Amino acid sequence: MQLKTIAAILLMTTAAAHAEPPKPDAKALISPEVIKEVQGWLQTEIVQLSVKARNKNGGDLDQTGIDELDKSWRAEREADDQPLIAATMSSPLSIYLSRIQGRSLGLYAEIFVMDEHGLNVGQSSITSDFWQGDEDKFQKTFDVGNDALFIDEPEWDDEFKIWRSQASMTLSDKDGGGKIGAVTIEFNLTELARRRGVGG
Repeated sequence: MQLKTIAAILLMTTAAAHAEPPKPDAKALISPEVIKEVQGWLQTEIVQLSVKARNKNGGDLDQTGIDELDKSWRAEREADDQPLIAATMSSPLSIYLSRIQGRSLGLYAEIFVMDEHGLNVGQSSITSDFWQGDEDKFQKTFDVGNDALFIDEPEWDDEFKIWRSQASMTLSDKDGGGKIGAVTIEFNLTELARRRGVGG
């Protein structure tokens, strides 16, 4: 066999090993059973009280105030002084969500909880922005109703060689039933498929 042929075969084999696998069905993988498990750790006092307190304290925020907070967050991401980010990431809710993510052993890539304005109340990692109110994760959940669920299209993470998808849902008051905020969980679909025995 010629050296060029061997080199071509090796190149094709290497490329195949790192090729993007077929896109999974996120809505099938993030099943009602998976959502029920998520709701179990969302219906806790730390989540409920944190969101309700934010809604009470920030209930009179107008769009200008929301934009200013989001602008500050974005600026702090590039700065050494990060008062808003530090306050958010050190909150009891953020610590709780970070623990939930850690205990998932790779299933959850990111978790963040929003108030009635779409502003982050707590999160497991630093997000690119602070306000989600102009995005589908909020507009297709909180703005729709109490039981709204939105599962975004899967995205291939070439760095970690995994498929990811965000599932967002309205967060309701477990006592009164009214909506109080929203939550987004980014799933590692590759890991979820492995745990469910899908795809071999």
